[in-house]
Amino acid sequence: MYSQVYFHSVRRIYDIHLKDFLVNWLEKGMFSIDVKYLLRITDNEVTSALRYAVIDSTSRGHDYAIRIINRKHFKVLCQRNPDDIRINPEAAFYIYENARNLFGKENIRYDSYTQKGGTPDFPVLTKDNRIVSSLSLSHTLKNLPTISVNYVFVKPDHYSEASSWLSQNRRSIIDPEREVER
Repeated sequence: MYSQVYFHSVRRIYDIHLKDFLVNWLEKGMFSIDVKYLLRITDNEVTSALRYAVIDSTSRGHDYAIRIINRKHFKVLCQRNPDDIRINPEAAFYIYENARNLFGKENIRYDSYTQKGGTPDFPVLTKDNRIVSSLSLSHTLKNLPTISVNYVFVKPDHYSEASSWLSQNRRSIIDPEREVER
């Protein structure tokens, strides 16, 4: 359930669009280190800035605000696939690089995340007042899979063309042996 919510493709692309908006909207592309200023920037200010940016086509971050407010987010071109990974563990990145070169960097986004750290080991107080490791009590916690996601997103205007291109060229793009032959 955790990965279905926090690593869902639509949620991930909205994070990317929000980052793109903030880089354009914020002074010098980043939050100030001035604490008083930083404490004044709440979700309300960001949401207001998004609404304003949608209305005013000359405002900084206009294109990204439209993607968020009007739900015109980039679409999934491809995502982590076990068949592709057997051929090349970096398959999604290869697809991203090739798509970016073909369709332009402004039309393609890449998202990758692999969980770091180990299993969640924390102390548990048992009914007999002893403290034991969570891993000794839970078979499930001991066997949690590592979360790993890869997405390549494309601007909706290019989705049809990009999907067709990927269908025709996937194997030659992700096959590292063929990459060397070029």
